[in-house]
Amino acid sequence: MNQTIDIRNISPSDFAALGIQAFAYVKSTIHEGQPAFAIHAADGTLVAMTATRIAAEVLIRNNDLEMVSVH
Repeated sequence: MNQTIDIRNISPSDFAALGIQAFAYVKSTIHEGQPAFAIHAADGTLVAMTATRIAAEVLIRNNDLEMVSVH
């Protein structure tokens, strides 16, 4: 029996279990008073900061990670 899971409501620990080494997400933030983009591993660990979203996306792709969208 197949079960459908609504991933919009997945817990952080369940999300991390999906593949912490395979996924990353980008979150806009303020760093040292300037707009920035934080790259987080699936478990929420901050792994990098960039000045632009494009730079964040390039870093994610260049490290063979899949960028996911979270809201």
